Amino acid sequence: MQTTYSLAPIRTIDVGGVPIAYRHIGVEGTTPIIYLNHLAANLDGCDPLIMDNLAKYFTIICFDYQGIGSSGGTPSLSVEEMAQETIAFVQALGFDKVHLLGLSLGGFVAQAMLRMAPDLIGCVVLAGTGPAGDKGISFVPRITFYDMLRGFLTGNDARYFLFFPKTAEARHQAKAFIARTQPRQNKDKPTTMKALLRQLCAVVSWAKAVPQDFSNVKHRVWIVNGDYDRMVPTAGSHELAHRLPNASLSIYRGAGHGAIFQEAELFTQQAIAFYKANDIQMNSVK
Repeated sequence: MQTTYSLAPIRTIDVGGVPIAYRHIGVEGTTPIIYLNHLAANLDGCDPLIMDNLAKYFTIICFDYQGIGSSGGTPSLSVEEMAQETIAFVQALGFDKVHLLGLSLGGFVAQAMLRMAPDLIGCVVLAGTGPAGDKGISFVPRITFYDMLRGFLTGNDARYFLFFPKTAEARHQAKAFIARTQPRQNKDKPTTMKALLRQLCAVVSWAKAVPQDFSNVKHRVWIVNGDYDRMVPTAGSHELAHRLPNASLSIYRGAGHGAIFQEAELFTQQAIAFYKANDIQMNSVK
C-alpha cells in the first residue's frame, strides 16, 4: 500500500451513518498510527514529510473530524464527543489496537481516549498540547483570530504566525512547512468558519474542565513541544509529563506550537523509535 501522502486519495467510511473522510498510507501488517489533527485542520493540513517518514515503517491514517473537510456531520462541541467519534472511526476500520499521534486539539482528544478506550491504544505521542483545566488554553480563540488577521493583512498563511516563533530560522522553516502542505491533487474541502467556531468551543470547554486523573494510565506516552508555544503553553507539557505515570518529555529549543513541523526530521526519527519500541514490547508479551 506504500504511497506518498500528497498523492494519496481521500477515502470515506460510514461511521454510524456519517461519512468520515481519511487518507491511509504506509506498511500493512503493523500497528496503525492514527493522526489526530489540530484545530481547524483538514486532511491537507498534515505535514507530508512527517506522514511519509512514518509510513516507511507503519500504517498511518489521518481523518477529518465530523463537520471538517470532506467528512459529514457537525463538529462536536466537546473533546469527549470528539474522542467517542474517533473511537467509533477506529472500530469501523476494523482495528483492535492503534497508536495515537495527537497534535494540539488532537492531543486533547488522545488524552480523552486514554481514559475511554485504554485497551484500544498501544502508545501515544502528545504534541503541542496540554491537560484539561489548563487556564492558558482559554486564550486559544484570541490568539487564533489575532494571527488569522495578521495573516490576512500580510498575505501570509496564518500558520506562519500560529505555529512558529519570530526568529529567522523558524520563519524559514515555517515557509518550508507551508510550501509542502500545499495539496497537488485530491484536495480536501476547506474548513468553514462555523466549524472553526464550534471547535473553539470544545477547546475552551477543555480549558475549563476538571483535570483528568491519569493515575491508572499505564501506556507509554511521549510528550513533545517547543519551548515557545504561544497557543498551548509549554508549561502544560511539563504538567502532563508529571501527571502521566509512564511519560517522557522532549522540548525542542527555539520551536513553537508547531514544533513537530519545525523539526520534522528529528521528530519523525524519534517517533519511529518510540513506536517501534512499543511494538517490540507488545510482541514480546504475546
